Parts: sequence; structure tokens; C-alpha cells
Amino acid sequence: MAGHSKWNNIKGRKGAQDAKRGKVFQKLSREIYMAAKDGGSDPTVNPSLRMVLDKARAANMPNDNIQRAIKKATSAGEGENYDEVIYEGYGPAGVAILVHTLTDNRNRTATNVRVAFNKNGGSLGETGSVAYMFDRKGYLAIEREGLDIDEDTMMLAVLEAGGEDLEASEEVFEIYTEPSDFPEVRDALEAEGYTLAQAELTMVPQMLTDLTEEQKESLLVIVDTLEDDDDVSEVYTSANL
Repeated sequence: MAGHSKWNNIKGRKGAQDAKRGKVFQKLSREIYMAAKDGGSDPTVNPSLRMVLDKARAANMPNDNIQRAIKKATSAGEGENYDEVIYEGYGPAGVAILVHTLTDNRNRTATNVRVAFNKNGGSLGETGSVAYMFDRKGYLAIEREGLDIDEDTMMLAVLEAGGEDLEASEEVFEIYTEPSDFPEVRDALEAEGYTLAQAELTMVPQMLTDLTEEQKESLLVIVDTLEDDDDVSEVYTSANL
């Protein structure tokens, strides 16, 4: 993970996400619904639900919205059904782009994703064309403001919790784990009293691609267009932003 700061990208995208807060909550409701429908309403025995609830709270999603989605998923009847579909493509300078979707209409989603790429200077690739350039990782961030602890002490805490890697900057500790170890590492760090600013499973690019300012702007148009689609849950790129 050396040299890769996901935190800077999270901060950089926060304003755009805040501007689309209603849409973000709608997408999170869909994820909560599916997690609760598949594994039940108790996050202590449903790790998928626990993770999406962490994500929802990090986005300041109202508890009423969360409970409504859980109740809808666990009420009687067939309810809605969504498929997870991943699309792969390229942006400016060959930047790899992974698009994770949760959809009840594959044809609609495929068309929208294709248009988002083609109309904004990107190109949709075949399955497997860029996925190999990313690693699935658990990611946790702990902000350093008000935290009296040095990097060595934090590294020891991470290793004892079962974490894999630590990236430290002046404002944040970024922790990476194997996906299977993520729940245990998260719970262990919280038990030690650390407040997690971010906790999620994510896709981390193995290498970052540098872009000019013009190329960055073009890429962000593609990303914004994709994120604005109701069916798109996450967009990952290999761009150095």
C-alpha cells in the first residue's frame, strides 16, 4: 500500500457526495435492504449488514432511514431483488475504472454505464480487463487530531489487532487488512478506544496513474456521471488524484 493515500481521495470526494446526499442515502438504503434481506436484521450476526451500517453512519444517514430499510427487508413478502454487477473500463491516459452496481434491471444499468464512459472520453472494457489491477482490502482511517500517539505505537496496535499495513500522515492513520480479517481488526481497534473515521471494504489499485489537470477533470466527469446513477454503488479508479 506504500505511497497510496485513500484518505486524500475520500476528502476530495466528500463535497461532491454531500451535494448528492439524498441520492447517497437512497443507494445506502438499497444496500442495507439487501444485506438485511440476505442475512437478517441483527448486525451482530450479520457482518454484511454491520459493514453497510458503518458506511451509512459515516455518511450521516438518519437512523429513521436505516430502520425503514431494515424493516422493509425483513417484512413478509418477496420484496425487491437486486443483482450485484461489476463493470470495467478505462478513462483518460488508460486509467483503470471499476464500477460496482446493485441493480434490478441489468439492461438499464449496462446502457447507462456504457453511455457514461462513451460520452465522456472513456471506454467500457471486457470482464477481467482491469479487475486484476486492484486488490480487495479492508480499510480503516483514524484521524490524528487530539490523538496523542506516535506511528510506532499505532503500528503495534494495528499488528496486534491483525492488520496488514499502516500508512501515516500528519492528519490520519490509514490501516489496511485482508478482507477476511477486517471485522476483527475493526472491532479490536474500537475496543482499544480508537474512533474510526472510515471503515469499509474497498478496492485498492496496485499502481497509480499520474494525470494532467485536464485529464483529471475528464476523469472526474466520468466518475461523477457514474456516481449520479441510482444503480451505481461504488466507483474505483487507479488515478493518482
